Amino acid sequence: MAPRLLEKYKNDVSPKLAKEFSYKNVMEIPRLKKVVVNIGVGDAKLDIKFMDSAIAELGAITGQRPLLKRAKKSVAGFKVRQGMPVACTVTLRGDRMWEFLDRLLSLALPSIKDFQGVSRRGFDGRGNYNLGLREQLIFPEISYDKVIRPRGMNVSLVTSAKTDEEAQALLRELGMPFTR
Repeated sequence: MAPRLLEKYKNDVSPKLAKEFSYKNVMEIPRLKKVVVNIGVGDAKLDIKFMDSAIAELGAITGQRPLLKRAKKSVAGFKVRQGMPVACTVTLRGDRMWEFLDRLLSLALPSIKDFQGVSRRGFDGRGNYNLGLREQLIFPEISYDKVIRPRGMNVSLVTSAKTDEEAQALLRELGMPFTR
């Protein structure tokens, strides 16, 4: 069975975008290529258990095993040496991408206290959107008792849109709650 948001894209969003931007070819219609979720773990230099907990939490949220990212250069100001673990990241494509985005839009974002919507300034000029989340506790997969430390995460939505207006229309039609 196809994910709910994918069905919405195929049946509602795609035809609406084709009409709005008057695309002549079906392949011109913007679509979501991938979702990249990243957690920076600066505390890992103190104790590796912080990295282990971040990997476990990101794996629970996305349903996919995260990749460990290591420092490329030593930075004395941050007390980081080359090769030290500094972040974990997951790249989601296909059904997992659509399932994650559905959970993000319908469960996680509305559970944020005093949520007014996401900023329209997160676009990069090439049709991709970046969203920063303050803590991982907004996801229902994370148990509050098991969290060692609340962490922020970055969610990057990579689209095939050529402009920010096309990407914003795509995300708006998928249900992204932008601020007014």
